[in-house]
Amino acid sequence: MIGDKKVLFSGMQATGNLTLGNYLGALRNWVTLCDEYECYYSVVDMHSITVRQDPAVLRKNARRLLMLYIAAGIDPDKSILYYQSHVSAHAELAWILNCFTYMGELNRMTQFKDKSAKHADNINAGLFTYPVLMASDILLYQADVVPVGIDQMQHLELTRDVAQRFNAIYGDVFTIPEAYIGKVGAKIMSLQDPSKKMSKSDENPNASIYLLDDADTIRRKFKRAVTDSEGVILYRDEQPGIKNLLDIYCACTGKTPDEAVREFDGCGYGVLKEAVGDAVVNVLVPLQERMKELEKDKAYIDRIIRQNAERASYTAMKTLRKVQKKVGFPERVR
Repeated sequence: MIGDKKVLFSGMQATGNLTLGNYLGALRNWVTLCDEYECYYSVVDMHSITVRQDPAVLRKNARRLLMLYIAAGIDPDKSILYYQSHVSAHAELAWILNCFTYMGELNRMTQFKDKSAKHADNINAGLFTYPVLMASDILLYQADVVPVGIDQMQHLELTRDVAQRFNAIYGDVFTIPEAYIGKVGAKIMSLQDPSKKMSKSDENPNASIYLLDDADTIRRKFKRAVTDSEGVILYRDEQPGIKNLLDIYCACTGKTPDEAVREFDGCGYGVLKEAVGDAVVNVLVPLQERMKELEKDKAYIDRIIRQNAERASYTAMKTLRKVQKKVGFPERVR
């Protein structure tokens, strides 16, 4: 806790293009959390290299992601927005925590199994110890809360276990983080396969709305969205494509599903798709305009990157020095 505020940590990987699902499910909520918490929002580029990346593309994506944080409404003077790779304490603490994490615990991580299956030609040690680096991300800033989806809960539980194990040996060093339980962001599904989440790694470009898609592209993708042959607009699991479109519409307009169903009573699917496309365009245009302004102001973004890395490092190093002393590393000569 810093002052009267609890500390919140979260981050996104610097790979691919953020989708409407990333925005409505997470990023938009991050903006609202900034008043209540002391927020650390990282561009987790170190996590990104567990899968081979084109260096130039990774650098470009990382900068774009940080600008999208700002364009979405996060104030970099109030919250700390930084590159994970610019704070060396992440890697240093991860090594120490590796020595307090059991192989059996890492073997149980379902994401390692999933990613190993997808990248069978590159099952590297980083992919295996990825959750330990994630633990270090969280514990460095003494985070009280972490917004996590169901797919990341296992990693947060490991973080808690490792922190409690360390504290049991060396005293009260780490804050034990809790999962952030608040307003749940909209769960946005693929436009081409509504049985799975919208993903920035989907090979079908028509399956996802990207935050920087232009208005014509957005509307065209919604026109191609998968629906069904029932011809009636109802909010129910039996019509996953229609339900997904209604979820998107409600998330963008603030309406409830019941209100949306009444609004489109008697309408065809084409009318619904057009309305959803317009609603998404209305939400994303201000973000895109702000993004264009940020892209033109290189000096401003460079200053944010430098200053926020310094702010993050200041807090992180306080934790790291304490941990290093606890485990017996020699003190640094000033």
